[in-house]
Amino acid sequence: MTSRLRELIQQLGEAIHESVVESDQIAGVVQDIRKHGFDVLLMLEATIGLNEVTADKDKGSEKSSSGEEVTDGTFTQHDLHFLKSLRISVEGEAENASESDTE
Repeated sequence: MTSRLRELIQQLGEAIHESVVESDQIAGVVQDIRKHGFDVLLMLEATIGLNEVTADKDKGSEKSSSGEEVTDGTFTQHDLHFLKSLRISVEGEAENASESDTE
C-alpha cells in the first residue's frame, strides 16, 4: 500500500469522524437521551475494504483484485458475503449466491 493511499484512507476516517461530530441529528438525539438522565458514550467502528479494480476492455467488464469478474450492476461473491455479514440482502443476488454456495 502506497503512502498516498494510506493518507487517503486516513482522510476518509477523519471525514467520517467529522460528519458524525458535526451532525445536528446525532447531537439532538444525544441531547434527548441526556434529558432522560443518561450519559452517552458513542463508539463507532468503520471497516474500510479496498479491492483493486482492473479494466478488461475486451469484455466490457472489470475484475477485482481477487480475480472475480464484476459486471455493471452486479456484485462479486465477496461483495455479497460482506453485505450478508451486515444483514443486508440484495434482491435477485441472494438467490444467485445461494445457488453458487451449494455448488
